[in-house]
Parts: sequence; structure tokens; C-alpha cells
Amino acid sequence: MQRIEHIYINGEFVVPHGQEWFDLHNPSTEEVIGQVRLGDEQDAQRAIAAARAAFPAWSRTTREQRIDALQRMHKAIAAREDALMEAVVTEYGAPHARGRWMATYPADVILQAIDALRSFAFEEQAGSARVIFTPVGVAGLITPWNSDAGFICNKLATALAAGCTAVIKPSEMSAMQTQVVIEALHEAGLPKGVFNIVNGRGDVIGETIARHPDIAKISFTGSSTVGQHLVSAGAETMKRVTLELGGKSPTVVLDDADFAAIMPLVLQAGFANSGQACIAGTRILVPRQRLAEFEQVAKVAVAQIKSGDPRDAAIDIGPMVSAKQWERVQGYIRLGIEEGAQLLAGGEGRPDGLHAGWFVKPTIFTGANNQMRIAREEIFGPVLTIIPYEDEADAIAIANDTRYGLSAVVFGKDVERCERVARQIDSGRVLVNTLANEPRAPFGGFKHSGLGREMGRWGMGAYLEPKTLLMAAGG
Repeated sequence: MQRIEHIYINGEFVVPHGQEWFDLHNPSTEEVIGQVRLGDEQDAQRAIAAARAAFPAWSRTTREQRIDALQRMHKAIAAREDALMEAVVTEYGAPHARGRWMATYPADVILQAIDALRSFAFEEQAGSARVIFTPVGVAGLITPWNSDAGFICNKLATALAAGCTAVIKPSEMSAMQTQVVIEALHEAGLPKGVFNIVNGRGDVIGETIARHPDIAKISFTGSSTVGQHLVSAGAETMKRVTLELGGKSPTVVLDDADFAAIMPLVLQAGFANSGQACIAGTRILVPRQRLAEFEQVAKVAVAQIKSGDPRDAAIDIGPMVSAKQWERVQGYIRLGIEEGAQLLAGGEGRPDGLHAGWFVKPTIFTGANNQMRIAREEIFGPVLTIIPYEDEADAIAIANDTRYGLSAVVFGKDVERCERVARQIDSGRVLVNTLANEPRAPFGGFKHSGLGREMGRWGMGAYLEPKTLLMAAGG
């Protein structure tokens, strides 16, 4: 059993002042496979002090010096792909294909930060003034369990590229991934205090970060409820905030779509990351006149989706991350039935043949409407809801009738029509006939799906403040 006893402050592995131990589970077996010692408020304050002390020197580094540091980070993280893969599968239960992506993404996103840094304009002219983009200060980076290593590397690389220093509170449920990342970043040899990582609970470490006057900015990925709290907690010290929060993303299937051709993408959009994804396309909007046809194609296709041991390369959906999350998803499946929706596939309990592990049957509801809770609330599991619409205007209205606005997908043969629909959907990102990602484009949400943007020059800009410089003409 792995025991993770150290946090990382001021360039050193240190034993936390905090005394609490947190059990780590293998979600595929429910067994306890390790423990992590959690930091407390004193540990968080010590990490913030180290980042504050390191900020003046780091903020004055050149573009070339930051690129060199990020390249060392990339090399060290890339060398640990297999270790990350093992941690992701063991403590999170990501299926093989998703796990491999989660193991390579942390290194990839550092390269993307380097790309953004190379071309970023830190100064520009505005009439007679020069506008100088200056690092905001110490950044508090709070990451979730559904892609912990990737979020750590994404947020940290971007913050460092902008000239900020950082204190990171990763998910305590992902401590094995975090440990691999810490060891790699230590090997990269960054200046002491430039980054600090403290395992701990959100209501302890996260709360200290949110309220501490020496934290200038928070970048958080997680639930909308916690995001709202961070905004209010940080308001007293006027913190800058970037939030990437929940979603209830629509997949809009237009009436000219080829159902058989698009169905693999429809299901992938909904079931990606075992449904534990903020961008998951969990509301499938289908023309009412073709509803029965869509249901038949979906029923055949979902029967091929396999849930089970993530180490099996044939598996599409792994377990939920915890017993709490499994119970949450089961509760929503029961709720959908109580609300009057019909099960097209799946349902309560574990998939056939699985007697342990937090596995959920790939589930699709039909006979639903957009006012049901299964259509309005983020479930965060492999549970999809088919909602019929009357015409194009109705489809757009249903797509936008949500408190969220993170991502959306539109499928149809008429590309111009698809674009017309896409432009009318209130969402930070809309994909048309694809699930491809563009890391140089901004990522974030409308409404309760967040504030601000990550990725590309927009992500860099979120860690910078514009300073106007006006000078008298030389004489």
C-alpha cells in the first residue's frame, strides 16, 4: 500500500504540519490501495509565503528563461508517461484509451503553453500610450480529480509562462498522479518557491487560498457550487478569478443527419471519460419526426459499449471515481424513472457480471423533456437523456434553456445550416460534425459554466494585468 507523506514547498519535499490521513481507493475493486497525508492551513500559508517570496525574481525573467524552464518541465513530465498511466488507471479507473490520453496530455499542454508564450505580445501600442502586460502575482491553482495531472500541468505552465508563481491544491483523491507530477517538476529544477503543491481538503487548503491576501488570482476547475463560493470568498481581497465549471451540454442532431454515421460520435460525446467530464454531451436533442428511428439506432449502438475493468483495452467505460459518485449517479437513474422518462438502455446497479467496483451501466433515457432534473442537473456519469424537438427554432431554444453553457455539438449534413444553429447556441465552445479539440483556441463557459477562459493567448492573458505607460515626448 502506497503512503504519500510529503507535500512540496519552496523547492523541497516536506512533511505536512497537518496530521490527517486520507484513504486512496481503487475504484475498480473498492479496495484501499494507499493513503495520503493532508496539509492544513499552516501548510497552505507556508506555501503561499514561498510563492510570494519567489514572485519578484520570477516575474522579471525573460521570455527565453521561461521557455527554457517550461522545456525542462516538459521533458521531465514526458519521461513519466508510463507512471502517469499506471496512476490514472489505478486510482481513477480511466479506460485504456482515455488513460493513455490522460498520461500524455500533461506533457502536451506544457508544449502548448510554450507555443502561446513564444508569440504572446507583452507590450502593445494604444495611441500615444504603451500597454504593458504584467504578471498579476501569486496564483492559487485548484484542480479536480477527473484529470488531475493534466489540470496541474495546464494551469501551472500557463501561470509560469505569464510570470506568476503558484500554489497548487490538487484533488486529494488523485494523490498518486500528483506525486508523479511533483517528482517530475522537482527534477526540472525550477527556482525554489516558483511552484508549491499542498495536498489537502478544499474546505481547508482551498479556503485558505481563496481568502489569503497574498493570492492575487484563483484558477479553479470543478463544480459550479464551489466556483460560486470561491468568487464570494475571494471578493474581499479582490482576487482575479478564472473558473471552468459544470455543464449540461446539448448534442443537437438536425433532421438531415445520418444517424448511423454520427451515432459513434454522439455516444462518445456523452460517455467520454466514463461520463465524468464537464463537457459531456448529456442532452441529445433529436427531431420528433425521426425520434423512433434515432432510438433504434442508439439502442443497437449502446449495446456495443462495454463497462468494466479499465485495464481491458476493449472497455469503453470505467468505474466512477468513488462510492459517493456511484451513489450520486444511481440516484439520478432512479430519479429519471420517477420523473417518467423511459430507459432505452442501462438502468440501476452494476453491469452484468460485475460484483465489485463502482461501475455504472451505460444508460440512456428517452421520453424525456427539458424540465426534468435529469435534463437540467449535471450527473457526471454515463447517463444520457434524449429530448425531442419540433423544429430548428425549438432545438435552439431547448439547447439554450439551461443554467450552463460550456460546450455543444451540432450534427447535420447541411454545413451552412449547422453553422447557423451553432452560432445561436449560448456556449463557450460549439463543435460541428466533429469532437476535435483546438488547444490554441479559448476554452471556458457561459453562464454558470464559468468565468474567463483558459488555453492559448486567452489563457495567458488571464494571469496578466494591463498597465498603461504614458511618457512625455523627449526633449
